[in-house]
Amino acid sequence: MRRSLKDLIAHADELADQFESHDPRPEDFDAPLAPLMAVKLAAFRRAAAEKELAEAIHQAREAHLSWREVGEAIGTSGEAARQRYAAS
Repeated sequence: MRRSLKDLIAHADELADQFESHDPRPEDFDAPLAPLMAVKLAAFRRAAAEKELAEAIHQAREAHLSWREVGEAIGTSGEAARQRYAAS
């Protein structure tokens, strides 16, 4: 059975009220993530770390550090670092 717009709005309001009045318990913060959510969170963190690294490398290059120094700092060769981050 299809719900009417009025029913949908009422249900949305009920959910909003539940959300606003929710008082999480300490153990809620330790609940394991669903596997797909864990993958999404890890991908988000990796993307954020890559962005931070690219910005730091850009600053290092502006400070006239060599690609060799940058490569050593990230555990690779200077040439590999240049190829990966020169366009960033």
